[in-house]
Amino acid sequence: MFYTVTFNPSLDYLIEVKDLSLGRVNRTQQEQIYPGGKGINVSILLQNLGISSTALGFCAGFTGRELKRLLEQYGCQTDFIEIPGNTRINVKIKNGSMTDINGQGPSIPQDAQEALFHKLDALQAGDGLVLAGSIPNTLPPDVYERILQMLDGRGIHTVVDATRSLLTRVLPYHPFLIKPNHHELGEIFGKELHTKEEIVDCAQKLQEQGARNVLVSMGGQGALLVAEDGQILSSRAPNVKAVNPVGAGDSMVAGFLYGWITAQNYREAFRMGLVCGSATAMQLWLATKSQIEQLSAAFPDLVED
Repeated sequence: MFYTVTFNPSLDYLIEVKDLSLGRVNRTQQEQIYPGGKGINVSILLQNLGISSTALGFCAGFTGRELKRLLEQYGCQTDFIEIPGNTRINVKIKNGSMTDINGQGPSIPQDAQEALFHKLDALQAGDGLVLAGSIPNTLPPDVYERILQMLDGRGIHTVVDATRSLLTRVLPYHPFLIKPNHHELGEIFGKELHTKEEIVDCAQKLQEQGARNVLVSMGGQGALLVAEDGQILSSRAPNVKAVNPVGAGDSMVAGFLYGWITAQNYREAFRMGLVCGSATAMQLWLATKSQIEQLSAAFPDLVED
């Protein structure tokens, strides 16, 4: 079983406005409410591809109840810990470009944190765990590190999609996969990365520090994988029209896991990561199975030799 953790999930209120004018009444042309959060996106994409997972984290109030209802409507299993307050609402305004107004989210009390650790402590060998996204300021900054330290040596496939110290602190515990984008990778080493060789060099340094597989997303430029078996795979993204990049990186993680689970092959895992990330970028929200299959059939081999 795969599990995802989203420490600060949300309801995402996506609205489309033709001409946004600040200080005036604006009318929406289209609006949707989706469950939000990086780990939650991974759970939904895995479910769309037929891989069961359980979404863990915290929910609060009537917005938290709606979050759970929507996830279950999409077929996902949930095991959230209820806390006081309300799950945040993120407003995403599409007006040519995308403008995000993100809520702060509720405070997470100590007993709720301990309850989450108790749930994670029950994971078994062969399970997978995805930790994705930033953490609220009410949590200790080493929370990802503490989770991986607790699970170290148990045969659990851990995946971390985070930035800076949240990511680098987990490396001694040998995560199965980490997925920085090329900007985040450069920030870790204090420099801008412009070439494939520079990206490979930095990814290999993260491997030397403990990561097993390093998947680097590069937006419209594609992605690069430095795999634990020595393969270095790269590819440009499929030539498609991007509509909304939100969730594309999470979809890449889910696609990689799907390809690895079904094929036990890093080349196929990398290809499916690219396909799923690109398929989501083509939509207003996360890609469906049929949309992924259609794009996959159009690009049976994206990987550069």
